[in-house]
Amino acid sequence: MEIRSASMQDLAEIAQLEAKSYPLREGASKETLQARLAAFPECFWVLQDKGKILAFINGMACDQPDLKDEMYDQPSLHRAQGRWQMIFSVVTAPECRGRGYAGMLMRRMIQDVKARGHAGVVLTCKEALTGFYAQFGFENEGVSQSSHGGAQWYQMRLRL
Repeated sequence: MEIRSASMQDLAEIAQLEAKSYPLREGASKETLQARLAAFPECFWVLQDKGKILAFINGMACDQPDLKDEMYDQPSLHRAQGRWQMIFSVVTAPECRGRGYAGMLMRRMIQDVKARGHAGVVLTCKEALTGFYAQFGFENEGVSQSSHGGAQWYQMRLRL
């Protein structure tokens, strides 16, 4: 298994995994993922085995301390040297869940973000996943201002 940055050649696989993992209103479209990949490929981590992507994480860096809805669709807000790494999605192929792949990616992402000198990582998740992110040191800051996809999200922050 290999963890690496994504490239535009990964777009079709990433878009397919995203579509399998989120309801239509919550997931990013292929076009949105393409725009993100073009703007910040270094903020995409993929776990690959034998040429197949099994899991990925994507987000962008910025100076804003909180994840806002407009960030999902505006890659131009990315600032490579921003204080905070925002995470938009953590995705594992449905047939590969429960094998620790997301955890492997989270540890690598945190290591890379720390090496880049960011202040920390911010993400939003459903209430049921707050415990998963807490195991990596994320603190639950309560219900997020984000209403992305019409869902209720909890903002989680890891200070580095």
